[in-house]
Amino acid sequence: MNLNKDIFRKYDIRGLADVDFIGDFPFALGKAFGYYLSKNNFDGKLAVSGDVRPSTKRLKKEFIRGVLRAGIDVLDIGILPTPTNYFSNYYFSDASVQITGSHNPTEYNGFKFTVDKKPFFGSQIIELYKIMFEDKLNNLPVKKSTLEHIDILPNYVEDIIKRINIKQNINVIMDCGNAAGSIIAPEIFKKIGLNLTELFCEVDGNFPNHHPDPTVDSNLELIIEKIKKDKKYDIGIAYDGDADRVVCIDSVGNIIRSDILMCIFIKDIMPKIKNKKIIYDVKCSSAIRDVIIDNGGIPIEWSTGHSLIKNKMKQEKASFGGEFSGHIFFADKYYGYDDAIYVSLRIIEILSNTNKKLEDLVKEIPKYKSTPEIRLECDTDKIKFEIMESIKEYFMEKYDCSDIDGVKIYFENGWGLLRASNTQPIIVCRIEAKSDNELKKIKDTITDKLSEYEGIKIEL
Repeated sequence: MNLNKDIFRKYDIRGLADVDFIGDFPFALGKAFGYYLSKNNFDGKLAVSGDVRPSTKRLKKEFIRGVLRAGIDVLDIGILPTPTNYFSNYYFSDASVQITGSHNPTEYNGFKFTVDKKPFFGSQIIELYKIMFEDKLNNLPVKKSTLEHIDILPNYVEDIIKRINIKQNINVIMDCGNAAGSIIAPEIFKKIGLNLTELFCEVDGNFPNHHPDPTVDSNLELIIEKIKKDKKYDIGIAYDGDADRVVCIDSVGNIIRSDILMCIFIKDIMPKIKNKKIIYDVKCSSAIRDVIIDNGGIPIEWSTGHSLIKNKMKQEKASFGGEFSGHIFFADKYYGYDDAIYVSLRIIEILSNTNKKLEDLVKEIPKYKSTPEIRLECDTDKIKFEIMESIKEYFMEKYDCSDIDGVKIYFENGWGLLRASNTQPIIVCRIEAKSDNELKKIKDTITDKLSEYEGIKIEL
């Protein structure tokens, strides 16, 4: 079997469905994961589900067939958002796999794994590659296995509703991007009694209106336009392709970056939790550190990646964490995984318990000047890593830096971050400073260095 090693990424397996996942690949991957589970004394049921992409049905069917061939019992839990797949691990299964392309265009797809309620990532993903590459699957012993189809959505809906307490009417506009959030998010909001306006909440895995990635501002243009035109919404909610990431918009159309949203959550939950450690990724604003410290918390900056943040939260027994990309994790009254539907209800719950608007809550957060997440395209993954290795060495010799994830360069009145994306041939950049002038100085310093390299598009 010809394997593209680049699809075996840090947090999941992801690629072009009709290029990387053709032929026997999904069947072989199912066998490999089943083999891995058996080798590690797994004795339970594996839940498998997928998002709404056209390729998902084929991939799910063949992956399940492979897992069954490896002798593992399977629960087919259908077409669901990723957080519902995570939910299955607490009541129905002992491990799970979600087939999803996340925020990527419709031609992409992938596989996210959970074992023993923990993210399955890094060296574990590489182990699956080795099992397939070394062809350890030809002579698997035949083991009896079972396949059961179950509907866990009613349980998921009931579980979320009982955890949320909305005290007054809130007007919400929701953009599901025609993706997996459409399956259940509008129903939950209506059952709770929210005044909901739906935008692109009809399931269509071809994503005809915009890519389901709310961290790209252009994908929010239509929801912002409607908020400004109608002038009646307290909050706008936008989900990514598998509904594990959320971006919020205030009542006048301002995008609330996820780190600022996290600051609002931290102020709300800090008096209620015993363990004061808060986990956040290197891309987050310095405002989050300020808010944590001002509210008696312990800030822990960590590597970007939903699996890495979740894992660090478990290690530190933290009640809350998140990252700039929109993955936010509650473990105070929830399970600690990234559920955009639940997260959006938590901010609505806060709004319903105050007379303040979302923009008023944002004004209480320390202000810094910052860029959005800038994605600098590289010609290949190989070039991406070569540039990062060189640029990291350069800046660490000349500046005070952190190398938790990529290189975070500290200047007198701000910082600049450069890190290699784990999912695309992209170098991610983010810059923050105390003033526009300082922001420009940092940007110019980084741009001047990046311009020395070939194979990267500089658009800072």
